Amino acid sequence: MGEKVVADRFDLSDRRRYRQKLHQCLEGLRQLLEEKRFDRPRNLMGLEIELNLADAQGQPLMVNGEVLRRIASSDFQTELGQFNLEVNIVPHALSGRVLDQLAEELRTGLAYADRQARKADARIVMIGTLPTLTPHDLTSANLTEDDRYRLLNDQIMAARGEDVVLDIDGVEHLRTTSESIAPESACTSVQLHLQVTPGRFADVWNAAQAVSGAQIAMGANSPFLFGHELWRESRIPLFLQATDTRTPELCAQGVRPRTWFGERWISSAYDLFEENVRYFPALLPVCDQEDPGRVLASGGVPTLAELTLHNGTVYRWNRPVYGVMDGAPHLRVENRVLPAGPTVTDVLANTAFYYGLVRALADEARPVWQRMPFAYAERNFEAACRYGIDAELWWPRAGRGTGLVRLPATRLVRDELLPLAAAGLDAWGVEPADRDRCLSVIEERCRLRVNGASWQATAYRRALEGGLDREKALAAVTRAYCDRAATGAAVHTWDNGP
Repeated sequence: MGEKVVADRFDLSDRRRYRQKLHQCLEGLRQLLEEKRFDRPRNLMGLEIELNLADAQGQPLMVNGEVLRRIASSDFQTELGQFNLEVNIVPHALSGRVLDQLAEELRTGLAYADRQARKADARIVMIGTLPTLTPHDLTSANLTEDDRYRLLNDQIMAARGEDVVLDIDGVEHLRTTSESIAPESACTSVQLHLQVTPGRFADVWNAAQAVSGAQIAMGANSPFLFGHELWRESRIPLFLQATDTRTPELCAQGVRPRTWFGERWISSAYDLFEENVRYFPALLPVCDQEDPGRVLASGGVPTLAELTLHNGTVYRWNRPVYGVMDGAPHLRVENRVLPAGPTVTDVLANTAFYYGLVRALADEARPVWQRMPFAYAERNFEAACRYGIDAELWWPRAGRGTGLVRLPATRLVRDELLPLAAAGLDAWGVEPADRDRCLSVIEERCRLRVNGASWQATAYRRALEGGLDREKALAAVTRAYCDRAATGAAVHTWDNGP
């Protein structure tokens, strides 16, 4: 959720001053790019996973403060809801046995956290959206006690000026309202970071946008919200609507939402930061004392505090990140497409697929974004969110031909994208055995047409057929999901009975 923020209120002068500082930061970024001041490439990747806390019956538990005190590790942090946690894995070089190392670190860290959570009668659940959540769980009273969350809620609701409306039409139709942004806490994701040079940034970001649909098709894990079966990745429209500062009239005018896929391929990281400043009003106009121009003139590296804070309140699915480490600025692409879970095995398969595919596509002499209009990347993203592993996706025609073809996601991934991902992991220098083990999970999902969302939906229907009502069926699915996830086996190997 971004940097720690402390403020009581903002007045008109705060917003005017903040806008001025944002433009000073943009100028500072432009100067850093022109002077080639950025860190050398080190092929660094990072991983964050948002988690849920539930009781033995699969119901959400609002005890993240107690659980974090028991865990007592800086690797675990709060998230928006009191039933949320986040685990952060330190950056790794994307080479060698990195996938195996990540798997070991995640399994060890999550097992320890789960042991501590059980002392508070909770268990950790790695899932896109907890199926047992109700509107009564997602209220402002259940936001984590932290200034940044309360302030963000207040600012979004003030900008909107009316209740949040959730309106998602999928397998079933859900329409409800909320007096806060708390429904956003139902969305738990995996965030994949990749540090890149400025010259490489546009190719990596464009590649990440191009493959977002395939990522969701393979990894969807959020089919339920408030007792309704909606999209296979309902987390995506839920996040968009829960953070939307626009009234219906502003939507009708074409004002961009803060949760945004984007609208064009880019040629520089600067394009994205500049768009964020140009299109989106400040939510948290907290000014830092730093003068970016003065710091640059003295030979230093500015933190660009206002720009990074503002950037953190524009929720692109592939987000640009500026940071400073050991006195050197760097850029990262943050991929926020994937839901959490179901298991570490599944998370690492999704991770390998993403990093391999992005590398391969960024290296192509005639990249996909020169052969496919941006609108088709967005179309793929929405289709994958709606239909998951059963989606059909557009992709440039193979070989020397031109134009696009529409293919089942499973066929596109199996025949074209998995070989590219394998080649990309080879280019990173990833150990072949780790590469094959991770990508074989994606291949099996394609063969069996099973991912987290399809497993949940099938298990739910079987529970209903077994005589359970809707509420009890979703609780049974959640408990069955937790029990199977605890084995560590990939979701495509699970049986379907709750």
